[in-house]
Amino acid sequence: MTDPDEPELAVGADAFARDGAGLEVAVVGAGAIGATTAYDLACEGADVTLYDKGAIASGASGQAAGVCYDAFADPLDAELGADAIERFRALSGDDTFPFVECPYVWFAREGEPDRADAIRDQIERMQDNGTIALEADADALTDRFPSLRTDDVAVAGIAGAAGYTDPAKYTACLAAAADGAGATLEPHTAVELRTNPSRVVESDGTERAVDAVVVAAGAHTKQLLADAGVPIAMKPYRVQALIASGAVDEPMWYDASDECYLRPHPEGVLAGDGTEHVEADPDEYDREANPEFAADLLERVRHRLPDADLDLERAWAGLCTATPDRDPLVGELRPGLYVATGFHGHGFMRSPAIGARLAETVLGGDGIDAFDPTRFDGDESFEIIDGMTIE
Repeated sequence: MTDPDEPELAVGADAFARDGAGLEVAVVGAGAIGATTAYDLACEGADVTLYDKGAIASGASGQAAGVCYDAFADPLDAELGADAIERFRALSGDDTFPFVECPYVWFAREGEPDRADAIRDQIERMQDNGTIALEADADALTDRFPSLRTDDVAVAGIAGAAGYTDPAKYTACLAAAADGAGATLEPHTAVELRTNPSRVVESDGTERAVDAVVVAAGAHTKQLLADAGVPIAMKPYRVQALIASGAVDEPMWYDASDECYLRPHPEGVLAGDGTEHVEADPDEYDREANPEFAADLLERVRHRLPDADLDLERAWAGLCTATPDRDPLVGELRPGLYVATGFHGHGFMRSPAIGARLAETVLGGDGIDAFDPTRFDGDESFEIIDGMTIE
């Protein structure tokens, strides 16, 4: 029965051509993608249980920046970004979660012709693919966004289909909506995986055979699957962010030369970088920001926002996940075993679209060929590359 206090979302998985009635699914990981997948499956009549070893949104989704845009040169990435934004807009509201429309700007500084040319090429490809993106020089950027210092900017891109939200609220909302659609929520419940056939072992030793297991456990996905004898080509890595007080309305921006990003936040601004290019242990990594991180990043942000009076409120570290080719692993990994990981920091912003597509795949639909998790053997050696990059 639907709880009257739970949000009623008008947009479900109604585009699916398949009925999930009678299908029993365990979704492991109650982050944004797991909660969205559970909701969409439950809307189609599947018997869904959503597990998490911690609370809802206690992992990467609760620490994410909440930046959302479709400014990708790759047509598939742009399509997923656009679909996600459309769904963020449709699902958001006073009784669910906020979605604030806000332009997204990315730029390179003077003296870096390779980065500037890369941005120009990106914009041209976006326009060829039908994505709304504009090229701007320093003067045009100043006219549009007077809060930004632009005297050192060589070229910028501006994407209008963009905005930001509260990742934890989105995730909690979708989990509650999944519950309202008939799913069973099992936070604070660690599980182990078994294959052939797919099943889960709950913390009390109860083994549940299911028709499908969806693993969307963020940085813990690799170890969960490894314990079940299924290797994947993914590495968790550590990133850092901060919140500073100060009034800034727009835009969101990414400085490709300084490799840092910023968005408005109810407390001021949220900014981040601090990527560490080494594999992190998801159970043992340092959740505190490095001592020098906040001071260094604030100095760069103050350079870009000279009129903003910014004071540090807090800083933290979280985890992202990498793959050898920078594309995620999404789809069926083994018969009845599905995965969604390896998003290089772009998982939350695409979660409404990825969750819908993953649910459709579980229901028998086609997967996303470019993200096929079986394209790797699982033992590949690779270097971690930043998620936000123009190269």
